[in-house]
Amino acid sequence: MSDLSHDPDFFAVLTSSYARRLGEALVPDGADAAWLYEQAPFVVLAHDGAADPRFIYANRAAQACFGYTRAELVGLPSRLSAEAPERAERQRLLDAVTRDGFSRGYRGLRIARDGRRFWIERAVVWQLDRDGVIVGQAATFSEWRDA
Repeated sequence: MSDLSHDPDFFAVLTSSYARRLGEALVPDGADAAWLYEQAPFVVLAHDGAADPRFIYANRAAQACFGYTRAELVGLPSRLSAEAPERAERQRLLDAVTRDGFSRGYRGLRIARDGRRFWIERAVVWQLDRDGVIVGQAATFSEWRDA
């Protein structure tokens, strides 16, 4: 799987999709792919558009939150970010995002690599599109706490 961590084209897909769907900027003026990956004080994750989507992007904040390295998290089926009992609720969220283009204010229970359970708070999830073609979904949040 290619490394999208500093890819300016993928950064453009993330940020332009977010701006179109939510009417606001994901990152501050002047921020670039390197800033989003290395320094952003909020989590950004993205998965592809497959039937069983896999993570294609996880910034450093996401890696710290979930306890994985980039190499471990990218390629992982995104359903594994939630425990089995929580996956149906997570799927309902993703279905709503597919239908509506985005969801704001999501709260959900997630699981880290070491088994630690935590709540993500006030997450935004949105459809990623390249030239009008849906290529996946992304999520961002800046608040999480142990369950």
